[in-house]
Amino acid sequence: MSDETPTPITRDDIEQGFSEIVGEIQGQVDDAKPKVLTGAIGIGLLFVIVAYLAGKRVGTTKSTVVEIRRI
Repeated sequence: MSDETPTPITRDDIEQGFSEIVGEIQGQVDDAKPKVLTGAIGIGLLFVIVAYLAGKRVGTTKSTVVEIRRI
C-alpha cells in the first residue's frame, strides 16, 4: 500500500470524464448516421412498393363488374 492520501474527485474530473465519453459516442453516431439513413430510406421505399402491389392486386380481385343491357 502507498502512503499517499487519495485526492478527492472534483466536479471538473467528472465533467471531463463525461465529455470524453460523449465525444467518443458522438463520433460513432456521426459515422453510422449515413448508413442508417440509407437503410431507412430503402426499407421505406420497399414498404411503399409492396403496399402498392398488394393494393393493386386486391383492387382487381374485388372490383365490381357492372353490365349494362339495353331493353
